[in-house]
Amino acid sequence: MSFDDGTVPALLARSAAERPGWTALRCGPDALTYRTLDELADRAAALLHARGIVPGDRVALSLPNGTLFAVLYYGVLRAGAIVVPLNPLLRAGEVRHCLADAEAALLVAPLGDGGEAVQGARLAGTPHLAVGPDAFAGPRAGHARVPEASRSPLDTAVVLYTSGTTGSPKGAELTHRNIRRNVDEGVRVLGLGPSDVVFGGLPLFHSFGQVMGLNCAVSVGACLTLMARFDPGDALALVARDRVTVLLGVPTMYGLLLRHPDRARHDVSSLRVGLCGGSPLPVAVLTGFESGFGCAVLEGYGLSESSPLACVNRIDRPRSPGTIGVPVEGVEMRVVDRDGKEVPDGEVGELVIRGHNVMKGYWRRPEATAEAVRDGWLHTGDLGTRDASGDFRVVDRVKDVVIRGGFNVYPREVEDVLHLHPDVAEAAVLGVPDPVHGQEVAAAVVPRPGREVSPAELRAHVRERLAPYKYPRRIWLTDALPKGPTGKVLKRAIVPPDGVGTDRV
Repeated sequence: MSFDDGTVPALLARSAAERPGWTALRCGPDALTYRTLDELADRAAALLHARGIVPGDRVALSLPNGTLFAVLYYGVLRAGAIVVPLNPLLRAGEVRHCLADAEAALLVAPLGDGGEAVQGARLAGTPHLAVGPDAFAGPRAGHARVPEASRSPLDTAVVLYTSGTTGSPKGAELTHRNIRRNVDEGVRVLGLGPSDVVFGGLPLFHSFGQVMGLNCAVSVGACLTLMARFDPGDALALVARDRVTVLLGVPTMYGLLLRHPDRARHDVSSLRVGLCGGSPLPVAVLTGFESGFGCAVLEGYGLSESSPLACVNRIDRPRSPGTIGVPVEGVEMRVVDRDGKEVPDGEVGELVIRGHNVMKGYWRRPEATAEAVRDGWLHTGDLGTRDASGDFRVVDRVKDVVIRGGFNVYPREVEDVLHLHPDVAEAAVLGVPDPVHGQEVAAAVVPRPGREVSPAELRAHVRERLAPYKYPRRIWLTDALPKGPTGKVLKRAIVPPDGVGTDRV
């Protein structure tokens, strides 16, 4: 394989050749060197070829954080196929939609998992491959590399499913070039090198953890130490145990680490820099974390459609708390009005992005692509400002997306499920402030005349049909929803009553 062919799997091949004995991944007691990760990815590619996977096929991965995800991720790409990462928490109907829309040739899920992902594959008619910890183990003598599939940097590498306000998930196509250029910028911003240990508490199915975590670490031969599921106490212990130097997280994570009662018991002096994204980082959390951990935190901004990094604060320039910094090299950002005209500094408008990080498009959705990318500019749906120093700030969202702990929850999707309940006449879903998750999902529900239904029953109804992070923890019943002259519900006029309970998990 050429180490400079501009594709994503070339990152692993290069580090395996240069640092074969260095640790690439840790996850609990498991650790893989770069040589081993490279060989296992090659075996995964061989298995996929034997299953009939050909270049350009879409292979969905419904796998938790762990070494198997990395092995299959690079194996799929080495086979010339396209990775479709899925959140393992998705319900069967959600999985079915993604598989059917992508026309996936295969779903890979953990061995023994006959749950939602596998049911979704059956509903979509997609073949299913179960993999366990030893799926690609065995003698390594005489290992021969699978012939590399010929792929162009402009070919699609990953399809990331992301929803709009309609609640219908769309697949954002990221090319090898999109990801490689974003990796280059991530490495530059974080000052990553082979001696770094990167915290892997972000889910690998998400663009932040996948590109900024896995691919950035692999590109320089650093170690990525993974958590199957984020827990602040376990995260502090992991930072101390593995001497983590680079912390990647969403604001919720930083807040939980900062407020953890046992923080002082852990030696976190190895931390040198943190990168935060996913939703706005409260200034109090930023300043408190930097003071308490002795570690600079760089707040950044991006979307799945921007690969994801578009704008970020830098260590080598003055940082203004509450801003998202300046665009990364090769990327332009503007603040525009409804007509697409740039507004003066300090005025609020929509943030738009142009550059090497903008997605190829939405998978087989030319109309949605044309709406999102106009004249080369990606319209983010986020409102923001730019100040005189060139720093950008996110001030609100055009869309009604609720960001709970860094995960997007789309109100329309939750409302549609609530409306399936026979006792519900109307429902409006919105985000309310939450000290732990940033925002919590809330719902105002109007029961059908003469019917009775409890908030607990409605929570259970939604939780059975959507991923756990999507169901509304706060629900209250009301006689009517505020509406405008056209009959549209005015969510800005909805005020949650005092004392509305919260059902947390």
